[in-house]
Amino acid sequence: MAKTVIIEETGGPEVLKVVERPVGAPGPGEIRIRHKACGLNFIDTYQRSGLYPMELPHALGREASGIVEAVGEGVTHLKPGDRAAYAGSPAGAYAEARVMPASEVCPLPEAISFEEGAAMMLKGMTVQYLFHRTTPLKAGDTVLFHAAAGGVGLIACQWAKSEGITLIGTAGTDEKCALALEHGAAHCINYKTEDWVAKVRELTGGVGVDVVMDAVGKDTFEGSLDCLRPLGMMISFGNASGAVEPFSVNLLAAKGSLKITRPTLFTHTSDHETCQAMARMLFDKVESGAVKIRIDQRFPLDQVADAHRALEARQTTGQTILTV
Repeated sequence: MAKTVIIEETGGPEVLKVVERPVGAPGPGEIRIRHKACGLNFIDTYQRSGLYPMELPHALGREASGIVEAVGEGVTHLKPGDRAAYAGSPAGAYAEARVMPASEVCPLPEAISFEEGAAMMLKGMTVQYLFHRTTPLKAGDTVLFHAAAGGVGLIACQWAKSEGITLIGTAGTDEKCALALEHGAAHCINYKTEDWVAKVRELTGGVGVDVVMDAVGKDTFEGSLDCLRPLGMMISFGNASGAVEPFSVNLLAAKGSLKITRPTLFTHTSDHETCQAMARMLFDKVESGAVKIRIDQRFPLDQVADAHRALEARQTTGQTILTV
């Protein structure tokens, strides 16, 4: 048996329930993993609220680290006793232990702690695909990154600096802006006290940025388009303020023949070899010191509802984990 967080209906944090569930043995292509820590991500709140529908009842959580206890037939990249971490499908990482598909589970280097492993996989591999698998980026390019002091944002600030990319961040307080700058952002704009669109134009000499990386969604979408240079790329990869409302594609032509994409991490990691290669690049960044994983909040698994409340209220910085 293992404590597991489930939802039986969609709604606010109050619908989260901690129950005891049998774990069982892994089948072909599966592993059983005993978690040491679990990661908290906005996608968890989208599934809990119903924004991203899922069959109910269902366990929640997409990211964790721990020790492999058993492997099923056909699993060759992991063995019992291995340290491992993942950002994977299906949801169910908010648990003491679980059985899951092995393909998206990655061997965790000894130099990276279990807490770091739980905090970094989904957010770090998100940054990897944003910078390396979505649109060509090179040293000297300029990126606008919203929520730059959040979990994905602080990794993105460091990643950009390590590759010579100028990152302009936005955040909601001066303290959060200072945190983004400390982690490698070239500039950070407090969107509550400044006209961030005008400031981006000023910082780029009126040209605009090459790429916008936007996980905020509804509140920042149109302004983000106005920050792009002609032929620039808009990457909308989240909905923290709500889903982007329908718009005419003619808007892209009017604003300078812009490009737009709405990617998800799990499209990339559904391929085993791609997932493992993305993780290795992330591990290399962390082991080299180019990216440091900052864990600012820890909640016991039983207090998962409080963790969700803090995340949705924008009260968190860096990474948040659930301890088990």
